Amino acid sequence: MSSSPVPSRPPTLDEVAERARVSRTVASRVINNGPHVSRAKRDAVEKAIRDLGFTPNRAARALATRQAGVVVLAVSGDGPGVFADPFFGQIMMGVSTALEKTDLHLVLSLATTGHGQRRLENFLQTRGADGVMLVALRGDDPLIDIAARSGLPTVFIGLPMHGTPPFYVEADNAGGARAATEYLLRGGRRRIAMITGPDDTAVGRERRRGYTEALTLAGLRPYATEPGDFMEAGGAAAMRTLLSAHPDLDAVLAANDNMAAGALRVLRDAGRTVPGDVAVVGFDDLPIALHTDPKLTTIHQPVQALGREAARMLIELLDGAEPEPFVLPTKVVVRESA
Repeated sequence: MSSSPVPSRPPTLDEVAERARVSRTVASRVINNGPHVSRAKRDAVEKAIRDLGFTPNRAARALATRQAGVVVLAVSGDGPGVFADPFFGQIMMGVSTALEKTDLHLVLSLATTGHGQRRLENFLQTRGADGVMLVALRGDDPLIDIAARSGLPTVFIGLPMHGTPPFYVEADNAGGARAATEYLLRGGRRRIAMITGPDDTAVGRERRRGYTEALTLAGLRPYATEPGDFMEAGGAAAMRTLLSAHPDLDAVLAANDNMAAGALRVLRDAGRTVPGDVAVVGFDDLPIALHTDPKLTTIHQPVQALGREAARMLIELLDGAEPEPFVLPTKVVVRESA
């Protein structure tokens, strides 16, 4: 009696990489339609996929390894603030774009209260998710330890205040603020104030550093700074304080577009023309920058790309690769306010 034939084993990602003579990371990026792969390597991987009959099937892998098929985007911020800030909407759009061709589901966790943090930790500890993305971290954020204790692959969208994690996607915050300040200096502005971000955020610290560096290189001291909270009302309050203490200021760099919009409103109410009396520059290049009066000169950072590349990085980690962290560029977008 003849035995039944043994079913052939499906090809693996490692075998695709070996046949294409590329690293496992490169093969994973091609399969997940990721960036930073040359045309030659992409063609080689695609040929290896065809030759071996490789079929990426995340659902089958998840079933075989008892994966949940879920990734978490954990936000350190209050619910109303998150949903009112278009920055987070852009991040979520980017994450969703990267996940739409996979079988992974996205769970949004607003883990702000102690109860919310405990719920998130229980969810991660019981393997309710396969990986985590962390965004909008502040100070010694408990979300960092919660993710670490879970042992799950974790990607940071923006750096934390302390330490450098192995997997992160970041924008060039210091470089963008430096470019904004240099742009104002080239326009003849010398009394340049800054509405900074929260002191307990890395992004706030880095944007303030870029402002300070540009002035120092120009032989000037920082003229005046006032902390804000990244919200429009906070920007308005900071602008009122700056105007009261420094009525002769001739330019303002706001650490994000929301605060710049608030500053513009206060300047208009105070009878200051923009950019005639005071030039204003924001940061982020969110949709609000096109709807202010005047339209906002700002620093473009690819916000959707931050979410998209973080999700792609997490996908690579789940596929067993070790992607390199990277920093996305920023640039000045000139409109009417400066």
